[in-house]
Amino acid sequence: MTQLSDTQAGTEVPQTEAFPALADGYRRELTAHCYRMTGSIHDAEDLVQETYLRAWRAYGGFEGRSSVRTWLYRIATNVCLTALEGKDRRPLPTGLGAPASEPGDALASSNEISWLEPAPDPMVAGESCDPASIVGQRESIRLAFIAALQHLPARQRAVLILRDVLRWKASEVAAALDTTEAAVNSALQRAHAQLSKADLSQDTLDTTLDAEKQAMLDRYVKAFWDKDITAIVGMLTADAVWEMPPFTGWYSGAEAIGRLIDTQCPGGTNDMPMVATTANGQPAFGLYMRQPDGTFAPFHLQVLTLRGTQVEHVAAFFDLELFAKFGLPATLPADHLVTR
Repeated sequence: MTQLSDTQAGTEVPQTEAFPALADGYRRELTAHCYRMTGSIHDAEDLVQETYLRAWRAYGGFEGRSSVRTWLYRIATNVCLTALEGKDRRPLPTGLGAPASEPGDALASSNEISWLEPAPDPMVAGESCDPASIVGQRESIRLAFIAALQHLPARQRAVLILRDVLRWKASEVAAALDTTEAAVNSALQRAHAQLSKADLSQDTLDTTLDAEKQAMLDRYVKAFWDKDITAIVGMLTADAVWEMPPFTGWYSGAEAIGRLIDTQCPGGTNDMPMVATTANGQPAFGLYMRQPDGTFAPFHLQVLTLRGTQVEHVAAFFDLELFAKFGLPATLPADHLVTR
């Protein structure tokens, strides 16, 4: 995985500067780190706050033996490990182990499961002008990678993130986690074995949203507005997957997904406008549903994974609190039109 640079590594920490001046610039990347660890953007924000509180309290004893960035990551990692003690992993429906559902099956939801959450790009995407670094940053926050991380025990998860995403040395990870280098190397080997079951190589990551892909996404939005099932199916890969937490079922194949939308989605023609956003370095849309008074209310947030100019995976999140988190409108007016 592409290295995320540490521009502060090895620098002396000016003890005369105030703590916020030194630490505030790392808030976004620490949020991404806590999100990778927990699979929840809500939890990540809280854990970053706890990280800064602990760091502020301990700053008087910080002697600059490492960079401020490394010091903060050590604190954040251990804050996350403490928070994850005794907690179940956050899955997507495909991670529950059940076979694909049939489109005609009754929808079953579960609020007992703490589901994986998407993350708004402005909260977790790194700032870089280097194309290779940008690819690495996107790879490390994309939804499939975050979902795969949730299958790992918390300490294995921490080791893999620190070693493969942040490119720490085994000795640095061992010091951060109060363990041995041998234990770190063993945990990393086990984590790699688990993640090898998922196709997560950089070669398969489609990061470029060119004009052709954007035109397809415009057609995708228009197809939902028209509820044109044939058009929607035509933009999905033959082996596409659709899942929609908190509903526990998931659906495989373009035709099956088309039948699901046709028969289970309550909206009709001109009932489902979409507003574009980005999540986990991927295209995303807030889908709205027409209400009895003619206005449109939030319905679900779709995060799309593309393969070429087709959609190979859709995660539709029905947590309506996500709309505010992504800066999406709380409602759309009755005269809202989709003209693309």
